[in-house]
Amino acid sequence: MQLLEDYEGYIADREQALAGLRRYENEATALEIEQSNDAVHFLYIDKITETAATFLSGFPGTCLYAAKANPHPALLRLLWAAGIRHFEVASIREIESLLVVLPMAQLYFMHPVKSRQAIHRAYAMGVRHFAFDSLDELKKIKQETAQAEDLALFLRLSVSQAGAVYPLDNKFGATLMEAPLLLAHARQIASKLGVTFHVGSQCLEVEAYANAIRNIADMLDGCGMTLDMLDVGGGFPVSYPDMAPLPLSDYFKAIDTALGESAFRGMEIYCEPGRAMVAEGGAVAVRVEMRRGQSLYLNDGTYGSLFDAGQLGWSFPCELYRAGRLQTSIETTLFQLYGPTCDSIDKMKERLELPDDVCEGDWIIFRHLGAYGYAMQTKFNGFYSETMVGIENAASFP
Repeated sequence: MQLLEDYEGYIADREQALAGLRRYENEATALEIEQSNDAVHFLYIDKITETAATFLSGFPGTCLYAAKANPHPALLRLLWAAGIRHFEVASIREIESLLVVLPMAQLYFMHPVKSRQAIHRAYAMGVRHFAFDSLDELKKIKQETAQAEDLALFLRLSVSQAGAVYPLDNKFGATLMEAPLLLAHARQIASKLGVTFHVGSQCLEVEAYANAIRNIADMLDGCGMTLDMLDVGGGFPVSYPDMAPLPLSDYFKAIDTALGESAFRGMEIYCEPGRAMVAEGGAVAVRVEMRRGQSLYLNDGTYGSLFDAGQLGWSFPCELYRAGRLQTSIETTLFQLYGPTCDSIDKMKERLELPDDVCEGDWIIFRHLGAYGYAMQTKFNGFYSETMVGIENAASFP
């Protein structure tokens, strides 16, 4: 009986979360009905729910969703319905917009460099968790919160990026040598003190997290400092055509083992998945506006949802849709893809293999773009899309 009640309660939350989101059984139906002039963003409802459950049940601590990956209101509400209650934010605008959607959410302001106005406003709006990586930032936090006594502070540390496809080590983070002094200063004003690190985006090395934890433990042992919190950051990987990471459970196991070895298990433990939480739960369909030989001109590009494909040269699972049907042509050709703006750098770094009869009006669906697709759009030249629809296979829902 309790299981049935829990299930019915979840369905109610889920339906409320998705109120206002147009939903379809498949992408072909969505494209036919929407008749959008812009790219179309898809949200795979059941996949988002499944991945959230994987983090909530598998990670040995509290999971913060990194809102930067995809801040669409329907997605945020869906994550809430799935059990996510904690969110990592990087700006005052993220804080304000997220609290409009989820006023009860617990927010963590983890950007290491913030404006004074942002710190002051965030604290006034109820944020108590802040990151820093310098004495100057710590001073700003102390002053702009009026020397508050309820701050939970995280020192951002620089760690090895050896396993990351997209390293993030050249902008933020104190060194392990600098850490003891910074922690000592923070301890004077913090009600709770912790450290946070980021092993780099799309980290393919399971032991990267464990190695960082062990190095931090050695640093703490050497200076005699104790902590209340440890945040292992984001970087959990997604499977792309040319990247095959190990299962998330392997990462969770390695982290848990390192926590036990380093006597961190009794602390508050956090992680900040963004890409891994939502990438496979989304996609974007872009339309071919013109074909010139082996060049295709699209209605979305690197100034829109395809930044990672254009600037980084990452590959995504792709399918071609025409008249609502998946193309199965045997003959294929490599095409150069161009975005819609007037800038000549608006093109894909690598050519894409597609059926050789692709033509104007066809749609190319780039999968695994639930992260940094919708979120990375600019409004340059007026090309962007606010069209987000849900794809829900009712037959597969438990």
